[in-house]
Amino acid sequence: MKTRNILPIAASAIALIATPVALAEHHGEHKDKKEEKAHDPHEGHDHGKLAGPNGGRILTEAEPHLEFFVMKDRKVKLTVVDDHGIALPLGEQSVSVIAGDRKNPIKMKFTKEGDSLISDKAFPEGNDFPVVVSIKTNPAAKTVRSKFNLNLRDCPSCDYLEYACTCDHGDDHEGHNH
Repeated sequence: MKTRNILPIAASAIALIATPVALAEHHGEHKDKKEEKAHDPHEGHDHGKLAGPNGGRILTEAEPHLEFFVMKDRKVKLTVVDDHGIALPLGEQSVSVIAGDRKNPIKMKFTKEGDSLISDKAFPEGNDFPVVVSIKTNPAAKTVRSKFNLNLRDCPSCDYLEYACTCDHGDDHEGHNH
C-alpha cells in the first residue's frame, strides 16, 4: 500500500520541479511575441477612425501613410501623414489612381504642389466610385495598392464625407468605409 501512495507523490514532485522550467520557457515565448508586437508601428492604432489633416481618408497600406482627400474641384490631394494623421514633408512617393467605370476608367496622375501631390484630373459628376490607388514610397520600392469605394455623400453622424468618416454610425451602411 505504501508503494501506491509513493507513485502519485513522486509524480507530483517531478511535476513541481519541471513546472517552473516549463513555465519559464513558456513565458519566454510570450516575451518574444510581446517584443515583436512592440516593434509593430500599427499596434494599438485604429487608422480606420483617424481623419487626415485635410479631413480625408488615411491610406495605411504604405509607410509613411497617405491622406486621400477629394477637394472641392473634385481633384485628389495626397498628403504624407504619420500614424497620428499629422502631415509630414513629401518624400519620393509616386502615386496613380484608377477610378470609376471599368469600361471607361478615370486615370489620374499626380504632380507635386508644396508638400502634397495633386491629381491632373477631377472626378466626374456622381458620388460613388470604386478606386484603386497605386503607391510607390520611393523609386525602388514595390507598388502597393489601396482599393476602396469612394462615397462622396455627407456622413449623417460626423463632419466628414462617408469615404473619410470617423464615427460608428453603422458599419453595415452601404458604401461606408471604416
